[in-house]
Amino acid sequence: MTSASGPRGWTMAHEPLTRADFLKILAAGAGGILFLPGAEDALAAVTGADDSLDEAALAGDVEATSYPYMTVVKGTPIATNVRTAIAKLGGMRRFVSSGDDVIIKPNIGWARGAKYAATTNPTVVATLVRLALGAGASRVRVMDHPVSAAPATAYSASGIKSAVANAGGTMQVMSSTRYQNYYVGSLLGNHPLYRPMITCDVLINVPIAKVHGSTGLTLAGKNMMGASNDRGTMHTRGLSKSIAEINSKLRPNLTVIDAIRILVANGPSGGDVDDVRRKNTIIASKDWVAADAYATRLFNRTPAYVPYIAAARNMGLGRTDLSNLNIKKYSV
Repeated sequence: MTSASGPRGWTMAHEPLTRADFLKILAAGAGGILFLPGAEDALAAVTGADDSLDEAALAGDVEATSYPYMTVVKGTPIATNVRTAIAKLGGMRRFVSSGDDVIIKPNIGWARGAKYAATTNPTVVATLVRLALGAGASRVRVMDHPVSAAPATAYSASGIKSAVANAGGTMQVMSSTRYQNYYVGSLLGNHPLYRPMITCDVLINVPIAKVHGSTGLTLAGKNMMGASNDRGTMHTRGLSKSIAEINSKLRPNLTVIDAIRILVANGPSGGDVDDVRRKNTIIASKDWVAADAYATRLFNRTPAYVPYIAAARNMGLGRTDLSNLNIKKYSV
């Protein structure tokens, strides 16, 4: 049996962990959360431990006869919020099996800390790393293609690097040699995408919800632009359809939208805390299009405000009519 090193020396077999082992991982990771920027998030990450919730976040709600299409959870602590969203959606083992190679794609486009809501919250990412490892993943890599700084700088400034390391995951710089041209659609034709995101067993998309000058909002669909090293072509040929086309090839297995803090002005880079609103919300679904459609409500908008959402729906990538979907909302 192969094994991988977990946080602070734990060794994890490539099979689903017992509850006791999983709690050890949580405890080991929690010690490092204090390195995250912002005392508020540090406290939120390590409080509210709940053995039954930890198990449900892996195996799902044992009393459920079926699982919802989407979960929307509001409250704190942040890690409790994320675990609840995944538990009510069916648990991480619904998405990750023993031995799976998992990639988590947050938004680390900017060298900004969590308080500015320009990058995905580190605690959200770290919680998903722990859950994937607890479900038996052979490895969990976290990566993005920053636009404003060198990867090492952005990874560190965002707080995600330290959070992932303490959760037992691996930060990976996206090597220029690992892009490959894939046919994605009639507009882009063959377009370069990061090959490991195509070939991994499980791809988890973890965007932050914020405004964007070109697309109105940037949510899950646009977050996957970080899988390409040729964004210029996407902008010049038509951004909305281009976003839909690359997502038709990438097809994330799970989308978790970070709306703990949202950026309501001067996106996507932000830089002023006055432009940030605290929503304490996590949205989780297998359908990123539906998740994005729901997330527009946080900005008092509709899906029509974000043209790439309609483009994705028209390509059959997901649903935007939420009226008949089983969406469950929870407070923690």
